[in-house]
Amino acid sequence: MFKVSTFIFSNKVGSLLMKKFKYLDYFILVPYIILCVFGVIMVYSSSADYYIINGIRASSYLFRQLAYVMVGLLIAGTVFILKLSKLRSPTFIKIFTLAMLVSFFYLLFFGRVINGAKGWIEVGPINIQPAEVAKVYLTLYLADMLSKHNDRLEKDPKSYYRAPLIMTLVFVLAILLQRDLGGATINFAIALIIFFASGIDYRKGIGTLLLGASAFMFVILPLASKINVNTKNYMLQRIVGFAHPFELAKGAGNQLVNSYYALGNGGVFGVGLGNSIQKKGYLPEANTDFIMAVVSEELGLVTVTLILILLLVIVGRAIWLGIHAHNMYETLVCYGLATYLSVQTFFNIGGVTGILPITGVTFPFISYGGSSMLVLSVAMGILLNVSANVQRERIPDLKLVRE
Repeated sequence: MFKVSTFIFSNKVGSLLMKKFKYLDYFILVPYIILCVFGVIMVYSSSADYYIINGIRASSYLFRQLAYVMVGLLIAGTVFILKLSKLRSPTFIKIFTLAMLVSFFYLLFFGRVINGAKGWIEVGPINIQPAEVAKVYLTLYLADMLSKHNDRLEKDPKSYYRAPLIMTLVFVLAILLQRDLGGATINFAIALIIFFASGIDYRKGIGTLLLGASAFMFVILPLASKINVNTKNYMLQRIVGFAHPFELAKGAGNQLVNSYYALGNGGVFGVGLGNSIQKKGYLPEANTDFIMAVVSEELGLVTVTLILILLLVIVGRAIWLGIHAHNMYETLVCYGLATYLSVQTFFNIGGVTGILPITGVTFPFISYGGSSMLVLSVAMGILLNVSANVQRERIPDLKLVRE
């Protein structure tokens, strides 16, 4: 009897999976896989020479990044197969919230400072970065809270936004205390877009954004040029390095100056894969924060543009899914993940080109990093899951149990 029941159950699960795989969204899947494969190649290219010079096995980061990609694909597939309702169950949200709060508490009191910030928790050979995980957590939490109580918006808007707003501020403050300005800003941007999409008065929101942009352009940037260039404050050093890169070429401006050299050397078509000069010990974090400088030097502006187009396809598809989703939850999730990808890309490219202060954020799918790759893979799995739901609703003759 047990064998018969198991056989029937496995057949049902197999049938369900086969039906769901009919809805695979190649506008998300194909760019995701291409970017991951290219990222593995560039992580190896950007780190091999430096490690050979220092007597370290050149392929060490290659195999690590490849492992992250393979695990990420497995995670993305698992999230795609799951019923989307599992991600918004009260039990899951409570456990996820508790885990995030505990991790932030641990970092605040016991975190070890790495590269000026204490944002990583060491778990054996893996370093987990809670600020990265928070990007998906806030998206899922806010989408659930703001869609579940949408009927209270007109009756009691203060109560409607109170709990989500408090949670957002707690998370952003916790990340700021880790000295991670980039992570805090990206998480805040995700929350801001989700709040706007949930029905908040957009005129107030746009006014706030314009005020913030004006403050940055006409107050913060002029003040940055007046900060003491010898400041010891980690976050201020990054701002000073942005304002005076060549004056501080041997200190806070080192990364930006060498990034300029890489961009100039690469030109339109690059000097060839593996032929970067700046990666040979001149450009710090060549395989993480500044990997796009190496990509530009070796493969030129053309390749950088193609990478940005692939990311734009994913972001555009996420926005399209948000517009065509059949419930508020899926809409907010898609907008949150689109914001995550677009703002992180903008911050990384802005830091590499000197348009923005260096924030220490990685370039999606290309930079080396376990936390970043795994969290991005979860995001891709969620988008694929939402896409399956949207496509099924748009093609009523293909029936599948509602996720």
